[in-house]
Amino acid sequence: MVKISTFSLLIIFSLLFLSSLSFAHQNYKDALKKSILFFEGQRSGKLPPDQRLHWRRDSALLDGHSVGRDLTGGYYDAGDNIKFGFPMAFSITLLSWSVIDFGRNMRGELPNALKAVRWGTDYLLKATAEVPNVMYVQVGDPYSDHNCWERPEDMDTLRTVYTIDRNHPGSDVAGETAAALAAASIVFRSRDRTYSRLLLSRAVKVFKFANKYRGAYSSSLKRAVCPFYCDVNGYQDELLWGAAWLHKATRRREYREYIVKNEVILRAGDTINEFGWDNKHAGINVLISKEVLMGRADDLRNFKNNADGFICSVIPGVAHPEVQYSPGGLIFKTGGSNMQHVTSLSFLLLAYSNYLSHSNHQVPCGGISASSTLLKQLAKRQVDYILGDNPLRMSYMVGYGPHYPQRIHHRGSSLPSVHVHPAHIGCKAGSRFYLSPNPNPNKLVGAVVGGPDLTDAFPDSRPYFQESEPTTYINAPLVGLLAYFSAHA
Repeated sequence: MVKISTFSLLIIFSLLFLSSLSFAHQNYKDALKKSILFFEGQRSGKLPPDQRLHWRRDSALLDGHSVGRDLTGGYYDAGDNIKFGFPMAFSITLLSWSVIDFGRNMRGELPNALKAVRWGTDYLLKATAEVPNVMYVQVGDPYSDHNCWERPEDMDTLRTVYTIDRNHPGSDVAGETAAALAAASIVFRSRDRTYSRLLLSRAVKVFKFANKYRGAYSSSLKRAVCPFYCDVNGYQDELLWGAAWLHKATRRREYREYIVKNEVILRAGDTINEFGWDNKHAGINVLISKEVLMGRADDLRNFKNNADGFICSVIPGVAHPEVQYSPGGLIFKTGGSNMQHVTSLSFLLLAYSNYLSHSNHQVPCGGISASSTLLKQLAKRQVDYILGDNPLRMSYMVGYGPHYPQRIHHRGSSLPSVHVHPAHIGCKAGSRFYLSPNPNPNKLVGAVVGGPDLTDAFPDSRPYFQESEPTTYINAPLVGLLAYFSAHA
């Protein structure tokens, strides 16, 4: 068992308490509102009358036309103009989980959160309408798109439609889509029963397709998704993830039996301190552990053990080189866009903290027991860092606080809006805006960027995309975190 030294305990307490003494209290309600508003800036398709970010306009209105389908809508995943189905579905799953666990804390922002979920699920329903024959998993050629710097409203790049089918499987993207639809069905169960039933019936069908025709979508689509959203981790975790959400949504025994039967085969205990669009292992274990902690699923106890291992691996001071902390106290993992790890891992800390609290449990981590309170404090420390409690005194959320990133790696934000500049801006004509040292003309309010490096340094420059690009899957778990702390700060 991992032991935690006295020195390590000092690290924990300094991260939690010492650095926070010199900072002002954060306005979590304001940050929550802005974190949800961000999704309106990422919308694709015909915008609704209640669109609040007015510098955006309709875009990609012919998506799917080349294959005789209406594939308009959905979200652009980041600062580009592609609709990648894999990270989009994950973002919807985490938005839904945020509402399921913390919707009661959202108060006046709950209707906006529901709209954000539904904008994604409406698109996922279009993308899965022909399952099991075919599933549409991406719209837009990434090489054509990444070769240009232009507004989504001006797009003249290839809007190629990419699919998976029985002979070209994608259990990962299909499994994640099933999870998103199932989770959203819970969100709308008491609000729109007809829509909830549609989401759940589609989730069942998509999961069956994912499980029957197994394979990674990276192998089927190759250069269309790699290296952008290549499934490095494999498709097995998405099958367990999809089954876990279907069990939560339906309570059907078949999904519980599937989880128990496939726990080892689908490697539930792998890479316990990883959670994101590519790797669901920690999320699977935390989600399923709620059943165990409530005393309803002793046959799933291994998942709780795995979740406990995840918790211990994230606590600062434990010898897990995969999870580091910057001098200012930010979680840091190698790879691009570090803030995606910060928000997703913090979300799991908070969710598990609530499950522990309701069941009166603690997590044994060598020399200490990690209490529900400790996990909440760790999660809050990460949120506070994002909002400005850091060495640079910078909020990494655009539009929040007096000092935030001005030159984010985002096409629509960095180019003049259609309202200001109605004329078409061509593929290469946008390059001068990309290279400009000037702040972005359009404020993408609520966008959280990739964030600082391991030394707490941040360049605030568009070409440094790993640090300056926002993504939907950074914000989705943050919505739940901000909702909780807005009510419990």
